[in-house]
Amino acid sequence: MFFFGKKHFLVDHLRNFVDIHNHILPGIDDGAETVEESLKLITGFEEFGVTHFICTPHIMNNYYDNTPNTIKQSYDKLNKALKQKSYENTTLRYSAEYLVDDNFENILQSNEYLPLNNTHLLIEMSYLQPSINFGDAVEKIKKRGIFPVFAHPERYQYLIKDSQKYQAFRKDGIKFQLNMLSLSEYYGKNVKKTAIRLLESNSYDFLGSDIHSLKQLLHLKNQLVLERKVLNKLLPLIDHTIETFY
Repeated sequence: MFFFGKKHFLVDHLRNFVDIHNHILPGIDDGAETVEESLKLITGFEEFGVTHFICTPHIMNNYYDNTPNTIKQSYDKLNKALKQKSYENTTLRYSAEYLVDDNFENILQSNEYLPLNNTHLLIEMSYLQPSINFGDAVEKIKKRGIFPVFAHPERYQYLIKDSQKYQAFRKDGIKFQLNMLSLSEYYGKNVKKTAIRLLESNSYDFLGSDIHSLKQLLHLKNQLVLERKVLNKLLPLIDHTIETFY
């Protein structure tokens, strides 16, 4: 798919991609509500060659109080349905997206966390205000020999207004994960502008969909077109995500 020969649909470049950030597990957070909806999302991804997923439901204290057990139960339910429906090419793993809140360090201390793989853990902050304990939490993650992966840094308005924070986080060994939809205006013009700026400065390490719904998937499929220079910066990020998490 090409737009006037100058712009390119992102989905045309995602074959064999490993989606390390999504909310396709059913009935566990603000993502897919049912197994049927999960299957529709997976089918949609398969249309452009994405069949490998690390599922990352939210863990937020007093809001989404998920645990390794509740996540595994949802994963098992979806995985069973995949086998019954003969999704032979689809592979699922499960992890979580951790809000750095007042309970996060307790989760670390009790070894109840689920990394993306042996060396990476997906974390986020509130969109309303930065986490007071973010720096301490990052240090505790790193002391366990794990890289903290900061989800969608381009989406936090208080960071957009203080861009030096991005450099400080990078120097502190925090890896950045870009949301696909941030490259459109789905979250707003400022988010897109910040995403492209961080991409151009080679600040990102990984790419993820952060898909919650069929509406978002349709936007990704039909409306996310990129200029060639943006795509050229994105392709190595796609490759690095595959190499790290396949």
